[in-house]
Formats: sequence, structure tokens, C-alpha cells
Amino acid sequence: MNFKFVRQGIAAAGLAASLPVVATAALAAGTHAGVEAIGKPGNASDRTRTIEVTMYDNYYEPETIDIREGETVRFVIRNGGDLVHEFNIGTAKGHMAHQGEMMMMVEHGVLEADRINWDAAKKMQASMGHGAHDDPNSTLLEPGQTGEIVWTFPEHATLEFACNVPGHYDAGMMGEINLTH
Repeated sequence: MNFKFVRQGIAAAGLAASLPVVATAALAAGTHAGVEAIGKPGNASDRTRTIEVTMYDNYYEPETIDIREGETVRFVIRNGGDLVHEFNIGTAKGHMAHQGEMMMMVEHGVLEADRINWDAAKKMQASMGHGAHDDPNSTLLEPGQTGEIVWTFPEHATLEFACNVPGHYDAGMMGEINLTH
């Protein structure tokens, strides 16, 4: 299925449904075969700082984030766009795998252009084991909503943050995480 959202002249979706599906909980823990460790959920009391991120239609502010290896960071993420967006910490390979699950959420009516259908999410969760999008390395937000992630970063990893709503990553909605010593 090729699904398209068009809002204010922005084509915001359109991936083929043939992408592989990988449970993002496994990605968060870094245990899925072939996926590097991306860190782990952190404790708010251990955070060294708070970084505010705003998601727009199809970019982030800031576009690059510098983090020390092993650092625990609290992210406050706001959706300042007109579409549903995701802030997801992972590897490029992990994001590509997660996009298949996000496409399934579109196909099952969970993700709409500007809202999340939580009734459809509950049905998808009950029938397929995913669809609720409650992974600790990710937040999925409707326009105007704010979310929070507390994350402890690993050493020696190549990470990025991205929106995996179908079509958004391909449109450039991703940013670099620069890990330093």
C-alpha cells in the first residue's frame, strides 16, 4: 500500500509496505541481531542536562546534538508542526527497520496526518503485539503536544534521532547525535 498525506503542500508519507518489521523494544535494548547498542532508559535524577527539541514539518531544531559518551540526558520534545511526528533515538539501520512498523500503524488507521487514533492503536496492540508506540527511546506526538525521554547514551556508537512516520525520514527529518569522550 502506498499511503500519502498532503497537508499545506507538504508530502509527508509514501513508503512501500515491504520494509522489514522489527520490534523497537528490542532496538531500544540493542539486543536485535545486527543492531548496535543505542543506550538505555535513564533515571531523571541522573540526568546531566535537559535538551529541548522542537519537531516541525519535516525537520528538527536543533538538527545536531552533542552528547558525551555515557551521559544521561532529559529530552523535552515539542511538536511544533501540523503533522504527527516522532522523536526516536537509534541507528540508521534501526530507523529503517522501524519504518515498516510505522507503515503498519498507518495501514491499521493508528497514524493519521494530524492525529493518533488510540482506539486503533489498542486494537493493533491486542491483535499484533505492537501499535501502542510506547518504547523508551521514542515519543510520538500530535501537533502541539510535548513529550519527554530520559536516555543514557552508550560509548562508541553512531546514533541519530529521526521521525519514522512514513515518508518523513526520506524527506530529511533526522538529525545527528555526536557522541564525544
